[in-house]
Amino acid sequence: MNSLELLNRSWFLSLNAGPGTPAGWITFATFCAQYTLYIIPLTLLGQWFLGGKARHQRALFSLVTILMALGLEFICTAIWFHPRPFMVPLGHTWIYHASDTSFPSDHATLFFSAGLSLFLAGARTGGGLILLLSLFVAWSRVFLGVHFPLDMAGAALVSVLACLLVRHLWPLMKEKLTSVCEYISTRLFS
Repeated sequence: MNSLELLNRSWFLSLNAGPGTPAGWITFATFCAQYTLYIIPLTLLGQWFLGGKARHQRALFSLVTILMALGLEFICTAIWFHPRPFMVPLGHTWIYHASDTSFPSDHATLFFSAGLSLFLAGARTGGGLILLLSLFVAWSRVFLGVHFPLDMAGAALVSVLACLLVRHLWPLMKEKLTSVCEYISTRLFS
């Protein structure tokens, strides 16, 4: 085992909840890990339905970045398998999770890419709050024993890369994509 993996496991053990952890902490972490997910689509829908063209483009920029990040994350998981802590076995697991690869974290990728893209697109408050929430999500997934800390670092890195790629491509697609989506939205919801 290399030194990076030893460090990853050491960090995991220092953050993972043990048998004596108060139930309130487990409940709070479970809420962060599993139920805050709904904030992302609600935020993007709010951007879309409560604003004009600029907010439409902001929501679409964020959505494209999220999809790019999840695509890059899928490539990472297809190339390299890294077991979850409970598969090793290591630490304590407090929520159910499938025995699939842990690197990078899907949840953290979603949150980091949504927060970063919204922040860079001009939604400083919303993006900043989602970035802050992403730290709680990342902590909770390790705390509850379904991820290692480096899974979260990998998710952040994938999200930054996706944001850079989409930012580079965005000028080529934003007008056409916005027009198509506005047309569909008008037809469906007007």
